[in-house]
Order: sequence, then C-alpha cells, then structure tokens
Amino acid sequence: MLRVLTVCPESFGANTYLVLSGKEALIVDPAVSVSAILEAIQREDAHPAGILLTHGHFDHLLSLDPLRQTIPLKASIHEADAVLLTDGRKNAFYDFFGKERVFGAADTLLTDGETIPLGEDTIRVIHTAGHTKGSVCYLCGDALLTGDTLFADNVGRCDLWGGDQGALIHSLARLRALDPKLTIYPGHGSAATLGNALDEAAYFLSTKQ
Repeated sequence: MLRVLTVCPESFGANTYLVLSGKEALIVDPAVSVSAILEAIQREDAHPAGILLTHGHFDHLLSLDPLRQTIPLKASIHEADAVLLTDGRKNAFYDFFGKERVFGAADTLLTDGETIPLGEDTIRVIHTAGHTKGSVCYLCGDALLTGDTLFADNVGRCDLWGGDQGALIHSLARLRALDPKLTIYPGHGSAATLGNALDEAAYFLSTKQ
C-alpha cells in the first residue's frame, strides 16, 4: 500500500514528498535541503529508489543535483519538460533573479499513462499540461501528487515559459474523471480532496475571465 509523506517546505515553499511502498521510497520534487530529505528517509527506515519531478521549474529542483551527488539516484520528468532542467530561462530562474541556473539532465523521460513500479505497487503518470508543457500528476493509490497543476484552492500560473491556460483547463477536466475523494498533495500549500480542489479551481478560474 502506497503512503505519502510530506517533507516540511523551506525556501520558496515548494513541497517535497516521499512516496513509500513498504521500505521503498521515491522522492518527489526535491526542493528542500538534502539533509531534510535524508532525515525523512532515515525516520522511515526506507531505501531511496529514485526521484520523480512533477515539472521543471527551479523551485521544485533546488536539491536535485546535490541529492544525486549524495545518492546515485535516477531522476524522471515528462519528456515535454526535459529541456527546463538545462535551460535557465525556461525553468523560470531568470524570471525571478535575472540570471540563469541550470540543473543536470533527467535520466528518464516519462509519457502519459506510463506506470512506475515501487515495491509491490505502481504509480501512474497523468500528463496535465498547462502550468508547463510537461507538468504531470502522479496517481499513487488513493493519493494524487499534483505539482503546480492544482492546489487546494487554485491552480498554477500559466504566464511562464510553456504555460497555457487552455491546456490547463483541459487537464483539470481530465482530473474530473478520477475519484473525487482522492487526496491531493500539491506542489505548494496543504493537502485537500480532489473534488473540493477542482471546485475551488473552477471558481478561481471563473474570476479570472
């Protein structure tokens, strides 16, 4: 049975998660310090099996390279966001700081509908373009890791490179097909039920028309 553990956010408020199946753990969006991630893994007495990225914006990648230097882990991202890791303008770092920062390339490129094994469980990749071209959600049993596609009370911005509000609205419609009782774990902020989050997102988007 899959479990999701939140690692307390630090700079930029981006959430890092551990997805656990037994003693196997995947690290999702390594934004917090390497020490915080390793401490969480040690508390669970877990074995780190890899890194999953919900999208390629810098605030979700801050510990990606030092983590891979500390533990030989492979990082996976949707194929449409692979370029963001190695382009300091497309990953939005330049937009905030006026200079570029790049990260090491992903080891594995993901596609929509792909399944990722973890212990005795599997995680499904759902492509949810809009915030970025290659944003994804990860369906982990009764949990959905939504990155910056969907928050508890709104949605991710679409005004950075690759953003597309029309695509985001289409992606949210895809999420409507899932169980509304799923718990979402977003890239920023607190958890919520999928149905409530989608209703809040619909209201938020209606006020932007």
